[in-house]
Amino acid sequence: MPAPAALLPADLPHFPVFIEAPDLTPWLAGNSGIAGFTTRDSGIAGPHVVLISLIHGNEFAGAIVLDEMLRANFTPSCGKLTFGFANLAAFARFDPENPVSSRYVEEDMNRVWDDIDLFGIRRSLELDRARDIRPLIDSADIVLDLHSMLWPSEPLLLCGPGQQGRKLALAIGTPPMVIADQGHAGGKRLIDYGRFTESSGQAGCILVEAGQHWEYSTVVQIRATITALLTHTRMIKHAAKTQPTATRFAQVTQLVTARTNRFVFVRDFWGGEIIKAKDTLIAHDGDTEIRTPHDDCLLIMPSLKPSRGHTAIRLARLG
Repeated sequence: MPAPAALLPADLPHFPVFIEAPDLTPWLAGNSGIAGFTTRDSGIAGPHVVLISLIHGNEFAGAIVLDEMLRANFTPSCGKLTFGFANLAAFARFDPENPVSSRYVEEDMNRVWDDIDLFGIRRSLELDRARDIRPLIDSADIVLDLHSMLWPSEPLLLCGPGQQGRKLALAIGTPPMVIADQGHAGGKRLIDYGRFTESSGQAGCILVEAGQHWEYSTVVQIRATITALLTHTRMIKHAAKTQPTATRFAQVTQLVTARTNRFVFVRDFWGGEIIKAKDTLIAHDGDTEIRTPHDDCLLIMPSLKPSRGHTAIRLARLG
């Protein structure tokens, strides 16, 4: 069944699908004891890196790249590398004629990474799957969560609130925009999980938003981000040196959550735009005006048709 209709705005435009969903049949069983998760071990000391795709079932650009790497029999030159396909149930329901409907089956898998949920008694398909995956996440030194975006935006790296994630994202540097934030009102993401934000250890998790869903350029960006991470961790032998990129860092200063079903932007904003003047009107949430809280306000991932209770936009300050 698709995601509940009440959670999907009825007036979404048609989004064309320019890439083909990969055939993941060879990797469904996995070899790690967790379905859909395959680990390749170099036999040489090094970190355990987890590359995880399909936290959202219709965001399969990351799965395309992981499938390519597995078919090429890629093995890291040190440490262990795990390739993960998370929400296989939602992915199996993907329909290119209605591509937004298979984000999840029962609830968003990227809102359940709180101990209250993970160790509680509540059940859902996605929450049970997160519980299955959690021991592997707990064993990882580095996790890269592969995502894409519905609305037009510059690609970016989200490092969450933890210093480990920020340090890792700045070291990888592609895409060159790194965003620190405090998450969503609706629940904790994988990058907000306590192992990466609340402990004094060195484990880090970052999330790449590599571009729009179903665009080939998004696949290209995910390849580049994975390559940069594996180069940083020395998992690729004799990696070619690349020209350093001027990385930009921004801190989210305000998370705007839609409080009504009448949230409307004053125009179609693009993620990555900078609004020069403080108090510029950017949206109406019912009768409430949404204005920029400071000068040089960076717009992060505006959701042009947000549902009530969902994140509409993040507002950030560079530097």
